[in-house]
Amino acid sequence: MYEKRLGDAGYINFILARTNNRGDGLLTALHKDYFRVINHRGLQLNDIGDRVAQLIHVKLLFPYSQNRSNNVRQELLIVNTHLLFPHDSSLCLVRLHQVYEILHNVESYQTENKLNPTPIILCGDWNGSKRGHVYKFLRSQGFLSSYDTAHQYTDTDAQRWVSQRNHRGNICGVDFIWLLNPNRYRKLLKTSWNEAVFGMFKYLLQRASLTETDAFAFLKADSEGNYITYSGFCEALRQLNLAGHPYVLTDEEIKDLWFQADIDGNGVLDYKEFQQRIWNASRSEDPDQRADNSSDTQNIVHTISFSVKNAVFFPAEVEKGKWPEHYSLSHHARLTVVFLAVRMPCSQPVF
Repeated sequence: MYEKRLGDAGYINFILARTNNRGDGLLTALHKDYFRVINHRGLQLNDIGDRVAQLIHVKLLFPYSQNRSNNVRQELLIVNTHLLFPHDSSLCLVRLHQVYEILHNVESYQTENKLNPTPIILCGDWNGSKRGHVYKFLRSQGFLSSYDTAHQYTDTDAQRWVSQRNHRGNICGVDFIWLLNPNRYRKLLKTSWNEAVFGMFKYLLQRASLTETDAFAFLKADSEGNYITYSGFCEALRQLNLAGHPYVLTDEEIKDLWFQADIDGNGVLDYKEFQQRIWNASRSEDPDQRADNSSDTQNIVHTISFSVKNAVFFPAEVEKGKWPEHYSLSHHARLTVVFLAVRMPCSQPVF
């Protein structure tokens, strides 16, 4: 029914079912008067919680109609997804895996197609709040929450708005439309991933009521010296449910984490390395205060970027942190964002 009605209204529909016959999926509808679809692909995450994502590469048809300069890139990438619900803490890593894999596919698409700097918009049901690891991971990659940007809310304003009453009856803010402009600073994706996993590692240690020194002793286990061995590191990950069963860290990922933590490369982690890489993982930078100063670029191209003109939730009560009892259309509030396209000079990457 909705396909015909959307089609009659001028929308092009992209539908992607979840893997393993789960019965639901994703719909992205783009109005043909505003977008020309250049390419699209479905991302199958059947080995990471049976989830999917859509990646759609589009060209805007209208922002610079008054200025038909051929050197202004008017393309963007749109991603739609629905992350796994965190039924328990063991699924937090699965959700992080899903986002990492999506961003890795976006990066691969950009490289394969030798794209110039391009805005990226992520949307969908994120099933996680501003306190979660996924939120922090996306912020470390330079993404902005469009609603929070429009209302000048900070990362710590977690209770200012809500957007869902979930199946447990809990009211929380989980719906985001994320924006990454071409001039935003981005850490290497692998760096953000490692920091996010170490952050989760620390969170689980603290949840077990371990202080910094207690946590070091826990990881050190039966080591004969005042250091953490690789086997002790792996055992700690297993005891914290980050390794040893499906949908957790792979052997390769564990080795990569160990390589990052072992700063001097001597095969063990001393207390200083534990502090620097695990307990105080580098998450203190303000992503809103960083500019892209990448040196591996050449030439200057003009592209579009977006500012957030307005963002609203419906029903309006959720913007004040309340869920209206009379609202029965959905267990999610509707988020609408108005973006303003502006021209921006950016460095052209070398491929």
